[in-house]
Amino acid sequence: MSYAIETHNLTKRYKDLTAVDNLELKISEGELFALLGVNGAGKTTTIKMLSTLSLPTSGEAFIFGENVVTSSLKVKEMIGVSPQETAVAPALSVKENLALMCAIHGMNGKESAERIKELSSALELDEVMGRRAGKLSGGWQRRLSIAMALVSRPKLLFLDEPTLGLDVIARSELWDLIRELKKTTTIVLTTHYMEEAESLSDRIGVMKKGHLLFTGSGEEMKKATGKEKFEEAFVAMVKEERR
Repeated sequence: MSYAIETHNLTKRYKDLTAVDNLELKISEGELFALLGVNGAGKTTTIKMLSTLSLPTSGEAFIFGENVVTSSLKVKEMIGVSPQETAVAPALSVKENLALMCAIHGMNGKESAERIKELSSALELDEVMGRRAGKLSGGWQRRLSIAMALVSRPKLLFLDEPTLGLDVIARSELWDLIRELKKTTTIVLTTHYMEEAESLSDRIGVMKKGHLLFTGSGEEMKKATGKEKFEEAFVAMVKEERR
């Protein structure tokens, strides 16, 4: 079976700190996989290695069978990344941000115009297309960031803390968007919000101090910890001493 993501002993060290330690992970095509953990668990470092933004210290990672180190250009063509720090150009309009991403991906004027129209419709950006990105609310900026990550029609989308800092309405609207994206795209999501992971994901992974403690469904995590609620199961999981 081929996987959207497959890692073997994936490790990242920064001097004396091991941020990710021998990660073994398999994510199937079409899944929405939520990667959970408290601050410093290694989630963002894992995303950076899988998206070719950071070289592993050791081990291997494959995206749809392509090695993230030796075939990084092929990997970049298959992925989109919406980082935790919303990566929009604040002085440019929404439309100009999208046009810039289209140009980076080598689209001509006609292709760019068509793709911008598609994304504007899909992400309901029509009403803000002419506004400067830096003047948008957090929810709109995040929506634009996701649109920019989708310009190249990626097979795999990384969403790093997509609703961090958003109000409850903006978060709910973004959940609806992510559910729509899931129909056509494999998604890896990191989040601090337990209800977000429980509501959106097919499977979850729980990380602590660079180690992957658990992979499975929310129900399986509750069963493994003997807890009735998802958040209680997560807390019990990360509090357990690693054997």
